[in-house]
Amino acid sequence: MNRDRLKGNWKQVKGKLKEQWGKLTDDDLDVIAGKRDQLLGRIQERHGIAKDEAERQVDAFERGNPDYKFEKD
Repeated sequence: MNRDRLKGNWKQVKGKLKEQWGKLTDDDLDVIAGKRDQLLGRIQERHGIAKDEAERQVDAFERGNPDYKFEKD
């Protein structure tokens, strides 16, 4: 999904992210705003997992939701 489409569907994406990582807050999701590095950092922080595990989970999320590709910083 390109950046404009991701931003246009951000409410839907936020819902999917909250389903996957329930400890993410609305404020976290506002900060993330489609950025992969921000997502990884917030998942690590909220869920207490290592960076490589967060990357594995985000990769799996993207494979399972091909319309949701986060931009790399």
